[in-house]
Amino acid sequence: MGTSEIFKFVVAAASSMPPNVLLVVMDAVRARNTSLHGYECETTPFLETFAEGATTYTQARSPGIWSLPSHASIFTGLHVVEHGITEVSDRLSSGHSVWEALADEEGYATGVFSENEFLTGGLGVGLRDTFQTVVGSQNAPYPEAGDPNQPYHKFVSRSTTEQVRNLIRESLEAEESSRTFVNGLTTKLQWDHPGLLPEGWTAADTPAEVFTDRFLSWNTEQDGPWAACINYLDAHAPHHPPEEFDHWGGPVLRSLQAEMDDVVWEFNGGNRPWWQRKALESLYDGGIRYMDAEIERLLSTLDERGELEDTLVVVTADHGEGFGEPSRIRPDTRVPSHKSGIHEVLLHVPLIVKYPGQTDSRVVEEAASLTEFPVAVRAAIEGERDDEAFVPEGLVYASSHGLEKPMEERALRHVDDVWRFNGDALAIFETMETGVRKYASWRDTYGLDVTALNARESYVSGEGGHERANEAFADLTDSGVKERTDGDIDTPARNRLEDLGYI
Repeated sequence: MGTSEIFKFVVAAASSMPPNVLLVVMDAVRARNTSLHGYECETTPFLETFAEGATTYTQARSPGIWSLPSHASIFTGLHVVEHGITEVSDRLSSGHSVWEALADEEGYATGVFSENEFLTGGLGVGLRDTFQTVVGSQNAPYPEAGDPNQPYHKFVSRSTTEQVRNLIRESLEAEESSRTFVNGLTTKLQWDHPGLLPEGWTAADTPAEVFTDRFLSWNTEQDGPWAACINYLDAHAPHHPPEEFDHWGGPVLRSLQAEMDDVVWEFNGGNRPWWQRKALESLYDGGIRYMDAEIERLLSTLDERGELEDTLVVVTADHGEGFGEPSRIRPDTRVPSHKSGIHEVLLHVPLIVKYPGQTDSRVVEEAASLTEFPVAVRAAIEGERDDEAFVPEGLVYASSHGLEKPMEERALRHVDDVWRFNGDALAIFETMETGVRKYASWRDTYGLDVTALNARESYVSGEGGHERANEAFADLTDSGVKERTDGDIDTPARNRLEDLGYI
């Protein structure tokens, strides 16, 4: 199905107002660590309850293995090799996102709420530009006052005389001028001179509850249909779950994590034992539990406001995470995080969909793809309920494309040769009687077949999968939606990406 066909939305004549659209992305959450998929730790009790009146896809796959390419696919309905947005110097050109179609063709108010730099930061990859309202990191001391991260003055990254003048002028014009100015000054010091700040005033992560609050506040301002994406980053490394939800980690593991310079390449380089990376999975689980609680608060509030009934709700993840699982295709290689490889822990993600008015439970066991999100939106707007909207007519595709230069340079600090961690990796999935069959290819010549019974059980069912995968991907072509930029990254975004392990 082509991009133009996907975005031909028609509002059902019988409906006085089209349904709202809410996409909730639990960043870096793999299906196997959710109790929704049988995990032994109760990480997603609310999602289990929510699934009783929604459609659960047990075999959903992300199109990519990290945020940028995956979100580009979810937003456009294109496979990663079709849109080609795989580097920070790539930019999605305007007019190809489902959010733009909703705003321009259907009159929706659109917004994105996240501290994920690829969605709301100053990277210039084009994803934030597809929304009308953008709410990013809220690390200022007074989040209710002026936001120093807004692009119109960029005080936090390039404090030229004119930009400082703009900040002062905006601060004086703001209702709480002194707090607005303190926000700007603090944010600048957080990145450039953290030692000058009082203890505790650091560039800490923005917790999920802040974005829940900001979305709910924005929601009250809407008097027509709205469409929003909320990306919670609380399970992404480094893992800092609130103590209230840190049921399986604790201070010892927090201290261990704090000692690590790099949660990916220290392990790949043999500088740390793999059990330590595995141990951090307990902190990761706490982050998932926290997001589950925030999703409960989010959806419960919409229900109390009488809006949940008329909203298409999609809860998923953009990719998974690795904790040292051995690779089946790359020699002598494990999966310590994401960004490299094509392992199932990186691709198999949770996916729950609730259509407007849906009250019954449905389980879909066929191979599903997040690239079908625009299809589900179209079905909801047309007044239809399609429980298999995320199941494509053909194959499910996923791919990864090696290490960008900044990541490769980071890797070489710890390993002598990045050959094992580089190179294109491709995978296709098809539904079989015994489960979902995966055909994987790495560097065009290495391959295998894997049968996934569920999110936690799979087995190698053959070799030579690269032939099937390579042949299938040969049918995909460049869609022409990518632009190239100079790849310039402002200081806050660069620091944040380094903290997350991307550069």
